[in-house]
Amino acid sequence: MMDKKERAREKREMRRQEISLLRTIPYSDHQRWWSSDTVAVVTGANRGIGFEIAHQLAMHGLTVILTSRETGVGEEAAKVLQEGGLNVVFHQLDIVNPSSIETFTEWIQQNYGGLDILVNNAGININIGSENSVEHAEKVIETNYFGTKSMIKAMIPLLRPSASGARIVSVTSRLGRLNGRRNRIGNVTLRAQLEDVDSLSEELIDGTMNKFLEQVKDGTWESGGWPQVYTDYSLSKLAVNAYTRLMARILSDRPEGHKIYINCYCPGWVKTAMTGWAGHIPPEDGADTAVWLALLPELSVSGKFFAERREINF
Repeated sequence: MMDKKERAREKREMRRQEISLLRTIPYSDHQRWWSSDTVAVVTGANRGIGFEIAHQLAMHGLTVILTSRETGVGEEAAKVLQEGGLNVVFHQLDIVNPSSIETFTEWIQQNYGGLDILVNNAGININIGSENSVEHAEKVIETNYFGTKSMIKAMIPLLRPSASGARIVSVTSRLGRLNGRRNRIGNVTLRAQLEDVDSLSEELIDGTMNKFLEQVKDGTWESGGWPQVYTDYSLSKLAVNAYTRLMARILSDRPEGHKIYINCYCPGWVKTAMTGWAGHIPPEDGADTAVWLALLPELSVSGKFFAERREINF
């Protein structure tokens, strides 16, 4: 008889095989709302999940802007895809550097007149191999949340009007769920505020992150009711999840032809450098839901959280 871990492992493998099969089924012509002129920007795409997202979007015939903080590795990644006949262009981008974002914004406006899809993949997890260390908390929060937020704000004015609507997809994590078993926020009042989408605000999300960082600096974070597993990474993704819901509410009243759909997803424990190559999901499968959300025909869902092409709870 299988124990719980074995059953869970078998279930994951069955779902992985299902996703792999779904990825091979082509979109029919009437489902394809995009063309070679459709521009998708993928941040942090020089390796891992980001590279695979860029690869798969380009395989569907889109124009893909592959970005990376480091120019050399980004150019090499783009070259690999270009040699495969794919329409991929590289541009340097550091999402925590305002001048880098400004330069990128001006470049994409001048060269493409805007974009249609933004995939926020750039992020860091410094505490590989350690379940709880907040030594680099400021950098993790700055990159994963504040950097992602800065990109969303910078790109929204450049998202081009279309009948199908523009799309924003952010790579996040189940570790950022508000009511996770091991990583929930202990402060019941704060958790309730973050759950209530009608009263959710940027100030609340920013304030939550800044309060955590203040407690890290003064050494009181362990008694602050914060998640007890991968604390800084979990909170950074919780903030991205919350910001996704907030922006979906803010963007919901845009008129037809100017719709922007924003969602986030968990790729799972993917075998990449970020997980120390310890994951059990190949990057190809980890990238699948991002591509699926970016290309869904007649997309009407916004402000939702997905995993393996299924909506899950925040």
